[in-house]
Amino acid sequence: MVEEESVRVVRCGGSELNFRRAVFSADSKYIFCVSGDFVKVYSTATEECVHILQGHRNLVTGIQLNPNNHLQLYSCSFDGTIKLWDYIDGILIKTFIVGHKLHAFFAHAHAEDSVFVIIKKEKPDAFQLVSVKLPKSTSQEIEAEELSLVLDYINQSPKCIAFGNEGEYVAAVRDFYLSVYFFKKKKTSRFTLSSSRNRKHAKNNFTCVACHPKEDCIATGHEDGKIRLWRNFDDDKKYTYTCLHWHHDMVMDLAFSVTGTSLLSGGRESVLVEWRDAAEKNKEFLPRLGATIEHISVSPAGDLFCTSHSDNKIIVIHRNLEASAVIQGLVKDSSILTGLMIDPRTKALVLNGKPGHLQFYSLQSDKQLYNLDIVQQEYINDYGLIQIELTKAAFGCHGNWLATVEQRQEKKTELELQMKLWTYSKKTQGFILNTKVNMPHEDHITALCFCNAENSENPTLVTASRDGHFKVWILTDDSDIYKKAVGWTCDFVGSYHKYQATNCCFSEDGSLLAVSFEEIVTIWDSETWELKCTFCQRAGNIRHLCFGRLTCSKYLLGATENGILCCWNLLSCALEWSAKLNIRVMEPDPNSENVAAVSKSSVGSDLFVFKPSEPRPLYIQKNICREEVQWGVFVPRDVPESFTSEAYQWLNRSQFYFLTKSQSLLTFSTKSPEEKLTPTSKQLLAEESLPTTPFYFILGKHRQQQDEKSNETLENELVQLPLTENIPAISELLHTPAHVLPSASFLCSMFVSSLLLSKETKSAEEIPDDIDMEEEKESHSSGEENDFTEKVEDINNADLGEDIVQQLSKSEEKELRKFRKIDYSWITAL
Repeated sequence: MVEEESVRVVRCGGSELNFRRAVFSADSKYIFCVSGDFVKVYSTATEECVHILQGHRNLVTGIQLNPNNHLQLYSCSFDGTIKLWDYIDGILIKTFIVGHKLHAFFAHAHAEDSVFVIIKKEKPDAFQLVSVKLPKSTSQEIEAEELSLVLDYINQSPKCIAFGNEGEYVAAVRDFYLSVYFFKKKKTSRFTLSSSRNRKHAKNNFTCVACHPKEDCIATGHEDGKIRLWRNFDDDKKYTYTCLHWHHDMVMDLAFSVTGTSLLSGGRESVLVEWRDAAEKNKEFLPRLGATIEHISVSPAGDLFCTSHSDNKIIVIHRNLEASAVIQGLVKDSSILTGLMIDPRTKALVLNGKPGHLQFYSLQSDKQLYNLDIVQQEYINDYGLIQIELTKAAFGCHGNWLATVEQRQEKKTELELQMKLWTYSKKTQGFILNTKVNMPHEDHITALCFCNAENSENPTLVTASRDGHFKVWILTDDSDIYKKAVGWTCDFVGSYHKYQATNCCFSEDGSLLAVSFEEIVTIWDSETWELKCTFCQRAGNIRHLCFGRLTCSKYLLGATENGILCCWNLLSCALEWSAKLNIRVMEPDPNSENVAAVSKSSVGSDLFVFKPSEPRPLYIQKNICREEVQWGVFVPRDVPESFTSEAYQWLNRSQFYFLTKSQSLLTFSTKSPEEKLTPTSKQLLAEESLPTTPFYFILGKHRQQQDEKSNETLENELVQLPLTENIPAISELLHTPAHVLPSASFLCSMFVSSLLLSKETKSAEEIPDDIDMEEEKESHSSGEENDFTEKVEDINNADLGEDIVQQLSKSEEKELRKFRKIDYSWITAL
């Protein structure tokens, strides 16, 4: 049973992994990245998330290894605290309360008990780099109020701050200025580039900075794609710089290798450039990384690099410029036009991903499964170019069909519209294009839906458009003499007084189709496509439309733009009830009668859960988030919850996810993100302990139980192995990736050894019946009296658990004596 107080709104995923530079562990086994309010720890070998460091109450803005202890990690946040973590165990060690909103974090070994953070001044767009003294104390929460100014009027981005030559100086860039502060001299040097408006110097702005680890050299990136290497900057007059130029657009980030022999740069070209020995001719490339490079990081060991990209992914790269791992988060598209959908097959969240793609995202592992290329055209990254947009998508027939709509429009009269229908192939385990329809409507398509009724014989798709029509598409036989094939064709076109069609949906049994035409809702018979009735409240255009389910299937819900929620009774063809709610999202639960509606208020968004049969809500939660909720979806649970309270029973069968305007994915949950990690993921931090595997949970416990019971079991009882179908560890083993498990030779020997029966528990029934005839003759020649005496002694020595010794017959005595002479020591060698 789950307590009511444990239900809360949590960030379940979708946070930006590319918000700040990723950080490697000292041994390059793990990589840390900021993810909203958390810090995630990933394995560089398996791409698995092994820990989620949670404790900050606001956005995490900086992370860095403790320079004095490489098993610890610092993090800072907008909540005004600096936290020190033991990332191996995921334990919070200390919290330093600074009291200011922290925008970035820096630490190096030569700064005694001090770290550096970026804070905001009272003036707008004015930031300072300050040093924070971290006091030593045994308490877990410590106030760190001793701040000292280092640099003023700097950029808030950590890419514009770099410490060089073992912390002797710090360089900061902003606009057209490069500032260098020397800690020993306590002097600041400032260098300025030309900011004239002529074409030659129009894009001299600094974008990033990096310092050589061993030499007095500063590398700066610029908006015009140039890289400048500054030397002799300790003298304001004798400084020099050289230029490296390959990028055609701004340089997004720079990073020196550990030895300083190479300089890495990246930008919008999606190409990682390695400048060796800081020479124009000696450069290597790693192209086609998929998206703009936002950040570049280098491991302390120097064997790995990593790049953070604008499509919310991190690529781990070997020193020889070969990609070895990809950690893909939820792709943040500029606009989510398709809404949130659930793939019936994989239970993955489906929505807009990369331009022209649908992304399939695992909610359980907070990881992208794969991308489906819908547009199937090369994306040209050019600002101002009008791209083809994926605007609508819908699943049908239990995931067997997928419909997508893409469009491109440069002028009002130049609309390019295309609808594609994809079929799921069991052979390729993916979707294959089946039918392509050019210009299915004369204007923008506003909605599309499949008839997903279980008794539906022929798949049916309905599209609604601003051209005033809705069209019914059915699957037909398209076979010829060469091959068997099926295709989609238009079966019916409907309209209502030339009003624009805005929404459409099927009833649960598929017998009725509801299509909204601006303020009017029309009901159609799906067999004959006859208009049955209309509903009109004159409360504004219909924004959302859905049928009730199960016992509430006789109701139809409609939300208008003027903030009115209406519920119509289909049996009486009358308005059942109405409420004043400015609904932005309305989603029915596929597993119950419940409907979730999210309304916009002055302070944020509110959630209402209700049944169409009664206007009284089952559950209300005000201010679930401060921003507007754009999309929502119910996800069926694999294992139902056990809420007993009526207010929380709507969460038993399904879980409600919603996406905010800033594209944060939130949900109502009873578990923290750390608890959602699979046991397999957590065991990656203990890779050296090979018995800590799913096999250990099966065989280790079995061996312990067998040893405990060996002294209690009777000699004539068989050892019964546990039923494997009831052991959760076996299901865990079957779902564990092969690369996570130990070698097969190790598992096989351990598995076979555990199944062998010990000598003490052997029964007479297990002994083989093949007997040597010579031994049988010898047994007859021996005296009966001696045989009987030996047999009684053997029986008395055995632990039979009884006080009375049973007397055996002569034939039984002879058989037991023969078994004693057989050597079974070969079994122990297995």
